[in-house]
Amino acid sequence: MLREHRVQLALSIRVTIAALVALALARLLQLPLPLWAVLTAVIVTQMSVGRSLMATFDYLVGTLGGAIYGGAIGVLIPHASEIALLAVLALAVTPLAFIAAINPRFSVAPITAIIVLLIPTMTHATPFASALDRVIEVALGGVTGLVVSFLLLPASAHPQVVRAAARTLDEMAGALGELLAGLTQGLDVEALHRIQDGIGQALVDMNVVGAEAERERSTRLAAGPDTGPLLRTLLRLRHDLVIIGRAATILLPEALMPRLAATLAQIGKAFADYFRASGAALQAGRSPPSLEAVESALDAYAAEIAALRSEGLTRSLPGDAAERFFALGFALEQMHSNFKDLERCVAERAGTAKSSKRGEAD
Repeated sequence: MLREHRVQLALSIRVTIAALVALALARLLQLPLPLWAVLTAVIVTQMSVGRSLMATFDYLVGTLGGAIYGGAIGVLIPHASEIALLAVLALAVTPLAFIAAINPRFSVAPITAIIVLLIPTMTHATPFASALDRVIEVALGGVTGLVVSFLLLPASAHPQVVRAAARTLDEMAGALGELLAGLTQGLDVEALHRIQDGIGQALVDMNVVGAEAERERSTRLAAGPDTGPLLRTLLRLRHDLVIIGRAATILLPEALMPRLAATLAQIGKAFADYFRASGAALQAGRSPPSLEAVESALDAYAAEIAALRSEGLTRSLPGDAAERFFALGFALEQMHSNFKDLERCVAERAGTAKSSKRGEAD
């Protein structure tokens, strides 16, 4: 269990250490509200260095904006009475909440403004001093969380990209089998949406960690290949599955089903095996699998289609059925082309992994 959840365990250790260090530093510097430093350190300590960097930057930007605006409102507008305090609070929160709704980076700004305005009513500090204290506390917590994320059991987003890609490829392998089976056994719209939504969610997750990996790469916090080509290839493969899914909502014509069922089953197995083998190669840092089985299955399918056309069996198809039938062939050919792009992405990752291992050995 510990081996399976080692990434999550490392995160929990980093979060704990970041909280303890932030509290110790806040006490050492005699900050008036150590709670803010501790909370910031916990919030910015994320699963990967790239995500921690993004969280720290966003949190500091939001805090600085909220502190400057809230402090300016508190200094410029007198609010000695309860009514005046309510009016000043509304004036401070309303525009910041609107900005946060437009740009989530400023989501902490309204909270900071509230603290800057209300803390002086309890501690008798000035709004300027309250704003300055908040910025110092958040800066301390943010830097603490970022340093802990970088130095203590650091986790790069690049391995997470590989794991997310492998999960996506495995999802696609299962989806392709269900979609091709729908051509001969039937597939309802609800099942089709379930299949496509699963792939879509896997791609969304990969896109998130891919952005974190690119942030690490651009700031030289971690080395690794560009995640863009791999993500774009998976998106194209997803589009191929969408086309196949549209064709799979209608059964193959009875005249064609006996002739194509076996070749479609062969294609389903060969393509699904390639999806899974590519995912395994990505995770292991190995060279890409061979496309021989995929190409052999496609050749058999193309030969069967040519035979059906020469016998005139495709001419009698209704317009909608003919359109879906030929779209299926196009999608399979396009998927084969995208497999070649996937092959290059896997080979690039394998080359990077081998270089890394050689560097460690040296």
